[in-house]
Amino acid sequence: MKRSVWLRLDTLARQLSPFALSLLLLVLHVVPLGVPGLPQVAPLLPLMAVYHWAIYRPDLMPPAAVFVIGLLQDALTGVPVGINAAVLLLVYGGVTAQRRFFVGKSFAVIWMSFAMVAAVAALASWLLAALYHVTLLDARPVLVQFLLTAAVYPALAWALVRWQQAFLKAE
Repeated sequence: MKRSVWLRLDTLARQLSPFALSLLLLVLHVVPLGVPGLPQVAPLLPLMAVYHWAIYRPDLMPPAAVFVIGLLQDALTGVPVGINAAVLLLVYGGVTAQRRFFVGKSFAVIWMSFAMVAAVAALASWLLAALYHVTLLDARPVLVQFLLTAAVYPALAWALVRWQQAFLKAE
């Protein structure tokens, strides 16, 4: 009987790991490193995680989890509440709707697709923030953030794939 409890706990931990890893990446995204201007252009690690899990394991990253990650990102970064949540949900919905396209594609296709998705996400965030503040905001930090996000994606994708191979059995 004890073995079945441990087996269930192990299964639960594995199933929650995409959400937990995404929360860890969110914390890493907002940790102050003391570099002037970095918070405005830091790579969007939560976006990368949502994109990855939406392609490979959407069953372990439901929309409610994406919403929570987005709300927490809003709260921790000082962005008006709902902007990152809405953008992450749009990314998640768009990627899961096109999931059949991504399956079996080379990493180059996945990366280029991520770059396009990240560009749309950055533009959407910028537009929503500009609408909220009723002013035209400087787009340069958003452009730099997009470029850094697209550049960092391969390293994070490699780590997430290794995690997936080591801990998440295909079900």
